[in-house]
Amino acid sequence: MVRNMSELLFPPANNRSKSGKAAGEDADPFRWLEDSASPETTAWVSAQNELTQAYLAGVPAREAIRSRLTDRWDFARAGVPFERGGRWFAVRNPGRQDQPVLCVMDAPDAEGRVLLDPNVLAADGTVAVSAVSVSPDGSKVAYATSASGSDWLTWQVRDVASAADLGDALSWCKSGSAEWEKDSSGFYYAAMTPPRPGREYRDANGAMRIFFHWVGTPQHADELVVAPADPALYPEVTVSADGRCLVLSLSRGIGPGAELQWLDLRRRAAGWRVLVPAGDRLAEVIASEGATFYLLTDDGAGQRRIVAIDSAAPAGPHPPRLWREVVPAADDTLLEAHFFGGRLVCHYLREACSRLSVFELDGTFVRDIPLPGLCTLGGSAVGHELITGTPESDIVHFEVVSFTESGRLYRHDLRSGQTTLMRASAVSLDPAVFTTERAEVTSADGTVLPLFLTRRRGLPRRGDVPVLLYGYGGVGACTTPSFSAAWAVWLERGGMLALASLRGGGEYGRAWHDAGKLANKQNVFDDFCACARWLASSGWSRTDRIAINGGSNGGLLVGTCLTQHPELFGAAVADVGVFDMLRFTTSRSARGGRPSTETRRIPSSIGGCAGTRRCTTCAPAAIRRLCSPREITTTAWCPATRSSSRPRSSRRREPARPSCCGWRPAPGTATGSRPRRP
Repeated sequence: MVRNMSELLFPPANNRSKSGKAAGEDADPFRWLEDSASPETTAWVSAQNELTQAYLAGVPAREAIRSRLTDRWDFARAGVPFERGGRWFAVRNPGRQDQPVLCVMDAPDAEGRVLLDPNVLAADGTVAVSAVSVSPDGSKVAYATSASGSDWLTWQVRDVASAADLGDALSWCKSGSAEWEKDSSGFYYAAMTPPRPGREYRDANGAMRIFFHWVGTPQHADELVVAPADPALYPEVTVSADGRCLVLSLSRGIGPGAELQWLDLRRRAAGWRVLVPAGDRLAEVIASEGATFYLLTDDGAGQRRIVAIDSAAPAGPHPPRLWREVVPAADDTLLEAHFFGGRLVCHYLREACSRLSVFELDGTFVRDIPLPGLCTLGGSAVGHELITGTPESDIVHFEVVSFTESGRLYRHDLRSGQTTLMRASAVSLDPAVFTTERAEVTSADGTVLPLFLTRRRGLPRRGDVPVLLYGYGGVGACTTPSFSAAWAVWLERGGMLALASLRGGGEYGRAWHDAGKLANKQNVFDDFCACARWLASSGWSRTDRIAINGGSNGGLLVGTCLTQHPELFGAAVADVGVFDMLRFTTSRSARGGRPSTETRRIPSSIGGCAGTRRCTTCAPAAIRRLCSPREITTTAWCPATRSSSRPRSSRRREPARPSCCGWRPAPGTATGSRPRRP
């Protein structure tokens, strides 16, 4: 049994006999580990797992922690209920089920019945439901499944009345969105170009296209609706609430800049029309009324605002004169907006905590919806909105979570202004025992950032408190108060939870995000390290008692901070981190970022793309150079990581063709349109 770190004998990973080298790169002795299917890699992973389990087996408190975690995880969870066609739906988990089930009810607070149970889709429990979409009339539900942890999705359709599948199976999907036609006859979905047989989990993602699927027909009969001429573009479509329009977003990456187009489904022959040209602004359609679209945008407002656009007016390269401001920018960040009950329900972040406000469609302020302090709106486990409602109903439901509460469900009546608690939190740490406060930390360049601290009341401030410091800081994602059973056990055992809202996130708007991406990515690492230094100097803890944790982009955060400042931390857990930026473009998920043409052109003064493969192989000669090891870890979402490692100019493209209704696509956008049903 291994009892301390000095006894650990790690399996060798640095194998220079198998090193690889590409143009502009040094030989990489770890390249052989990229082949996850090779016997050598498999053996190395097995040896690493054996070493880890041997060490953990010697932790004295392990069984006590396991037992308490098991108890803490055993609590009822329920998503925010939503209504479709007079029926109510919600996801629920009574406690220890591996996956939540989808239920259908006659009322939002009714017991109802199980409609879809992912736990019985496979005998070994390896099939998960990743997303669901209920038809407008509430008669059918489209659901996406994935097997054995794969990110490939297969959409199927289930009849709500009988709870029986209808035989539909749509493969090679990776988007968790299914947009139903207003008459519930079918839905729009996105599918990738199928990978080569035997290479399903190794090839880079192919081009994404939008299809329309008639319920009850085979996938090969689906109508191709959108196939971007540039396969690096990611298309997404939504159907307007009145079913009149189809809105298309064409994006190259996470964040602002997407081009918006729209199609009048009653006049398809008119073709797609540009609503908002591609650029560097955020523009999301949140509602439409006749020919007027209401958009959430950061154009001219870093904290975001809501504008109205007359779609009948001609679009130019940048037409702010045609934009009528409806809800002006505020000091708080307008995170999202919804069109419920004929009004705009706006979700703001104030100091990284949620605030709800209601406006008329003309922008007249109605009221704020009261929320508890230091909380965030929660969502369901299958990707439904953080707050639910419909354009026709005055009733809105939302859930509020915090570091000490698993989630209270509220009901708000937009007409009367009354807010009612429908369900208390299944888990609530005693507020007389635990407390949350917000500290201010100054980063290396003087920027002040919030740090949430949750702990037992009366915890002695004597410099030895064990601290779990969590962060993310990327892609505009907001790090806000939330609940975790694992965090709850950590707090019960006397630890402190510290959650940092870092630059690169969206907590304080566009400028906050921009200050932590691309050439500014180092700010994120400096912010996180500043939080660790503050904890060590505040009297609460010391460096060897501070553990850091983050996942994905947050895994990159942990790995980089551990590399740059190992003296600041006693432990680090990097979950599914993106680490090797020179080689990320060769991974199967590299297209998940999708670059914009603007962000590819990085001045040579900042070294191209900060350590990515495209810097050395595909960038213009003027900016090609070999990046230093420090720069290799300076960005998780740099331009080169957002497309495949080779240019796609030689890719075969499908010719544009008219649909049977006679509509022809605008140049460079789509290659078909769904015909009217016979």
